[in-house]
Amino acid sequence: MVRFIWVIAVSMPLIIYYILKAEYICRHGGRYSEGYRYKVARNMVRIVKANAFIRTKIYGDDRLPKEGGYVLYPNHQGKYDTLGIIGGHDKPCSIVIDEKRSHLILADQFIKLVDGVRLNRDDFRAQVKAVMQLKDEIIQGRKFIIFPEGGYNGNRNSVQEFLPGAFKCAVQAKSPIVPVALIDSYIPFEVNSLKLVTTQVHFLKPLYYDEYKEMNTKEIAAVVRTRIMDAIRAYS
Repeated sequence: MVRFIWVIAVSMPLIIYYILKAEYICRHGGRYSEGYRYKVARNMVRIVKANAFIRTKIYGDDRLPKEGGYVLYPNHQGKYDTLGIIGGHDKPCSIVIDEKRSHLILADQFIKLVDGVRLNRDDFRAQVKAVMQLKDEIIQGRKFIIFPEGGYNGNRNSVQEFLPGAFKCAVQAKSPIVPVALIDSYIPFEVNSLKLVTTQVHFLKPLYYDEYKEMNTKEIAAVVRTRIMDAIRAYS
């Protein structure tokens, strides 16, 4: 929490600048490509990392599918998770986020920049609509981050059970599923320290449709979770 307060305090002028810039870009969306918007979002990530004394090591980015859309499924540890992944993912990538959390200041502008999908957990009909939207956009070539644990309170480097429903959009789109192992990603904004901290992002071997087409979503969730836990044990 100390680091979170620190980075907000020292970055306030840039935060205001990027909030205004993001709002302008989003109001004039047709003028700006997905690549440009993603570049602005990654600049925001870069500033946070620099001002918060965070270094993230990226592994396995050469394993990412070269063409088409796919879904990244990471374990969930804290507020820094998405920033760590996007900082190491060169191609435009978006996120699925809880509707209530998505409207916080700066988070709202960030979600708008990357054209994220807001998920209303209290409205089943809205959830179905969101899954269909995700399926269509993945088929069109977009990439998304989905956290199948749902929450992150106290997870640290342990991995909770995955929600099978989180995999429906990938299955329906017949897209690659990319497990992502996050290590020490909880430390930046959970441990009360301003010392330089190093986190890890491991993009693991993708699971392609031909490999999982005979599985149900519960079985897919188990395979992805096991791969992530194995990576955390190997590299933490």
